[in-house]
Amino acid sequence: MSESMLSTKSGVESRRIGAAETSPSHAGGKPSGPSVREGTGRGTKGTKGGKQGSNVLAHCVLSIGGLAMISPLLYQIVMSLSTNAEVQSTPPTLWPGIVQWHNFADVFTSMNFGSQLWVTVAITVIRVIGQVLLCSMAGYAFARMQFRFKGPILAIVLSIIMVPSQLFLIPQYQIIQNLGWLNSIAGIVAPGIFSAFGLFLMRQFFMGLPDELEDAARLDGANPFQIFFRVMLPLAANGLWALVIITVLWSWNDLLWPLVVTSTANAAPLSVGLSNLQGEHANNYPILMAASLMAMAPILIMFLLMQKRVMAGIGRSGLK
Repeated sequence: MSESMLSTKSGVESRRIGAAETSPSHAGGKPSGPSVREGTGRGTKGTKGGKQGSNVLAHCVLSIGGLAMISPLLYQIVMSLSTNAEVQSTPPTLWPGIVQWHNFADVFTSMNFGSQLWVTVAITVIRVIGQVLLCSMAGYAFARMQFRFKGPILAIVLSIIMVPSQLFLIPQYQIIQNLGWLNSIAGIVAPGIFSAFGLFLMRQFFMGLPDELEDAARLDGANPFQIFFRVMLPLAANGLWALVIITVLWSWNDLLWPLVVTSTANAAPLSVGLSNLQGEHANNYPILMAASLMAMAPILIMFLLMQKRVMAGIGRSGLK
């Protein structure tokens, strides 16, 4: 081997050794790769810790808000189990010394709870049936059918929503009086058996259904009533459930109109009976709170059972 080849080989080996000595991975220093991964890991842990902290804060805020919202109901329950002296004491007691369970039994001797509950259920059921039938048919007509003066008629009907209901009290009372329906379920039910809001709600649902369904039903030979009852109405089930719940809540708690057209305890609903429990000079608050809880229990249970249908119906109609 010549001297030039030996010198070139030794030069290459010396450059390799120099490069190995200058490289961090061979020089005993920490490699760059792991240091980057450790930095990323610390960033991920910091992000997770920040998210957990924000979640804990959100849960604390929501818990405080939820407790504030149900605090009136909790205080109502405490009042229904207390004596009248404990309720009116200053500062108010947070829990009764002796639980007064008999307050709930005393409700039946203080008011005609049974007959008034029956009147309330009757007017609610009749109004729900009337609203479902009339508002769904009217909503379908305004959403899917074409007829003369459709727009002006719809505008006139919907303008009723803007008018305060108190303005209709005197003419409605005169009509019910002329019909001889005072102190009767028919007199309480009649003004609320149809509503412009229910019409608008169902119209929004029917407008969202595809036209191809009606076209296919017509090709199969279905008439308008068959198309409505067999094809379109089942598809608007969420809207119907929303209308049912809204009507039940409104009818169950309606006070002004039943108070105007009824003058006897047996013909009045629970809302009027509860208002009559309030005395002119003194109130028995535990009995009043116990009666209120008993009156709200059926409607509260029904709302909890149908909450998903109500939210779905209101969400799809765009009425938020």
